[in-house]
Amino acid sequence: MISHLPLHCSLSKPSLSLLSSSSSSSSSSSSSSSPLFQSLSFLPKTPTKPVLIHSAKPLRVKCCSTTPAPDYDPSDARPVSSLKIAIIGFGNYGQFLAKTLVSQGHRVLAHSRSDYSHTAKKLGVYFFSNPHDLCEQHPEVILLCTSIISTERVLKTLPLQRLKRSTLFVDVLSVKEFARNLLLDVLPSDFDIICSHPMFGPQSAKQSWKDLFFVYDKVRIGNEPSRVQRCEQFLGIFQSEGCRMVEMSCLEHDKFAAGSQFMTHTVGRVLDMLGLVSTPINTKGYETLLNLVENTCGDSFDLYYGLFLYNKSALEMVERLDLAFDALRNQLFGRLHQVVRKQLFEKGEKVKSLHDSGYLNGTASASSSNFLRSQDIIPYEFKGKISESVDDSSKLKIAIFGFGNFGQFLAKTLARQGHSILAYSRTDYRDAAQKLGVTFFSDANDLCEEHPEVVLLCTSILSTEKVLKSMPFQRLKRSTLFVDVLSVKEFPMNLFIQHLPPEFDILCTHPMFGPESGKNGWNGLPFVFDKVRIGNDERRIARCNRFLDIFAREGCQMVEMTCEEHDRHAAGSQFITHTMGRVLEKLQLGSTPINTTGYETLLNLVENTSGDSFDLYYGLFMYNVNAMEQLERLDFAFESLKKQLFGRLHGVLRKELFGKSQKREVLQEISVKQNGALSSSPESVKVG
Repeated sequence: MISHLPLHCSLSKPSLSLLSSSSSSSSSSSSSSSPLFQSLSFLPKTPTKPVLIHSAKPLRVKCCSTTPAPDYDPSDARPVSSLKIAIIGFGNYGQFLAKTLVSQGHRVLAHSRSDYSHTAKKLGVYFFSNPHDLCEQHPEVILLCTSIISTERVLKTLPLQRLKRSTLFVDVLSVKEFARNLLLDVLPSDFDIICSHPMFGPQSAKQSWKDLFFVYDKVRIGNEPSRVQRCEQFLGIFQSEGCRMVEMSCLEHDKFAAGSQFMTHTVGRVLDMLGLVSTPINTKGYETLLNLVENTCGDSFDLYYGLFLYNKSALEMVERLDLAFDALRNQLFGRLHQVVRKQLFEKGEKVKSLHDSGYLNGTASASSSNFLRSQDIIPYEFKGKISESVDDSSKLKIAIFGFGNFGQFLAKTLARQGHSILAYSRTDYRDAAQKLGVTFFSDANDLCEEHPEVVLLCTSILSTEKVLKSMPFQRLKRSTLFVDVLSVKEFPMNLFIQHLPPEFDILCTHPMFGPESGKNGWNGLPFVFDKVRIGNDERRIARCNRFLDIFAREGCQMVEMTCEEHDRHAAGSQFITHTMGRVLEKLQLGSTPINTTGYETLLNLVENTSGDSFDLYYGLFMYNVNAMEQLERLDFAFESLKKQLFGRLHGVLRKELFGKSQKREVLQEISVKQNGALSSSPESVKVG
């Protein structure tokens, strides 16, 4: 019996739409007085500013010279095309950029709250612990490499009065509207501004920056040729490293980033909460999810929270993801009936217990079955020389029941190896069979009378039971080997044991590839199998091994494990992979001009899973007893992540809303106490 956990046992979903509407109304009503809402407001500020040069044309970087600043030491002379760049925030990312800037010959200064003087010295960077000292060096460019959350505080504490009035400010934050509005709001109007986003970091660009995206917006650049030239010179740093330069507005960037960067981080964090681990039967799709987790979990929660809080489009993406997951779950539960599940698995447990006690005709015993199985993962080793051809003694007569897409895919390789292939299907595939060298039968009785040695079931999960029950077993030889290739294994094992005569052999397999993933060959692809019931006769053992050799010859990674083990691993990998792919498909994600590697992973995942029918996905859910638990865990992980985001946001709002009133109450209390003390002092006593 399967116990169904409540879908939201202790978590209540916040109303995202309500939060969205209330926060927007609050921001409009109090944006003029509240620092928090000023920072969250994405409406453009209107400070006085010089004429801008903001071209939508492709950037053409020119090599130009500058006159050395008067504070230069002769020993520190720079190449004529170099810049004096001050990095504010010299943590991991600041150091990462500094390394390339120095290698290009630019003079780099740095300031950070932490003492990175030793690291700076190694990189050839001048470190200043006091920002006043740095600003008095009159850098031409201030490069802000602070975290999203700390940028406003850092910017407001910089001694701007010590800088030249035409200094160029550049940020590298992952959100752009917030950075743009903040820079326009805080900086004097005669400072130049570029908002940029190098869409790479120390991990993704450890080899080079070639072909990686650098997004920028010339927010405010003065008309003077020297200032225009300096802007082009700074952008040339990234273009000369081979970056793909993309000029777009901050508004456009954030719209694209919410659908790609924020969504990628969200999926990565949800999967990280599931504690996904590699299995012995990883599919390519599951490998991409594991890589996604690895690439995102290294980033701090502050970075992820910043992507959420400071991108006004992020809340909409959380809402859409929430609705997509609910819609997919409703699709599944709409087709799920508790009675059917009870019938499938309780009946399976009964026949399994009967099977464990042994079966008739002396074809096998419980001890031999256990001997052929292993609780550990035992790779299958092909014994003998693997060749392209198969000798006559190794050839098999194989009947394929279900000659659709997957049946034809397998038949192509089986026929090429020289095996005799028969096929039956309700649909007339006579022409397709003829092209593949396969004998097609429209009547299952006719096929069975040919006495195939192996019956290979290539039916869908949902139709397997019906096909098996309608098969004319009496026309087959009594020792026929039955093989399935379903994506779930306990279900067909129980079906075989329940419906097949006891003298038939049973081999449950799962080729973990298909026409798409296996189109260029099967080498290295997993083939999972369980010798459920193989007779003691040497000929029957040899026949089983000859069938397995078909896949070993093609270079498959042969993995022997029990059906129970397979389904446990598959629920944590295959089912989760298909679930995430279908949730993302419902979001209708599209490619953007600034796709990250992680986002490309999600798009590929959608493409790889959306080609499969919903029946296949439903079968993975319905006929794997472990799938319900995985769905609940995924739901719980997503709810937990939302609680983290909204809990932190709630704390910020509470501090902003109630912090001032609490401060006034404290001041009033102090004032009352002071007045009381004064009134009770001897000097305050009036004499009548």
